[in-house]
Amino acid sequence: MREHPGGERGQLLRRCRPVLATCVMMPRPAPEPTSLTRGFWEAARRHELVVQRCTACRVYRHYPRVLCPDCHSADWQWTPVSGRGTIFTFTVTHRAFHPAWVDRVPYVCATIELDEGVRMVSDLPAEDTARAEIGMRVEVFFEEQPDDGATLPRFRLCENPPAYVVHE
Repeated sequence: MREHPGGERGQLLRRCRPVLATCVMMPRPAPEPTSLTRGFWEAARRHELVVQRCTACRVYRHYPRVLCPDCHSADWQWTPVSGRGTIFTFTVTHRAFHPAWVDRVPYVCATIELDEGVRMVSDLPAEDTARAEIGMRVEVFFEEQPDDGATLPRFRLCENPPAYVVHE
């Protein structure tokens, strides 16, 4: 066995594990709304999912941006969307990247393609972790954060997906 300068093999893990164990009940990091994203978070608080929509070319977009990526117009508005979509891709995370997720692993982090064509990233509830597949239908739900009062839009698998998808 090679000599390690800071001690014996595995010492780094022993140093980290107690820190993670003491942070099990740590809340998720709270969103920090900006002037550009404030409308999204205010709508989430009302349990409404909105995305930006260019008023010049009518293209939906998410994440919020100052200019339309299609026509470069600076004119846009918040527009309610269905909150339904499909799993475009996903990963199953087995190691917490932040102490707030230590008691949630494994969990699914999915890219959701909304019926309106824009994509969002969300983690799925624990009960959906083993069932998630690319192409499965999902719907939004809103989770209140007890510590900071924020409301997070999240997605879960649809038990009874609609027979058809309506595009505008």
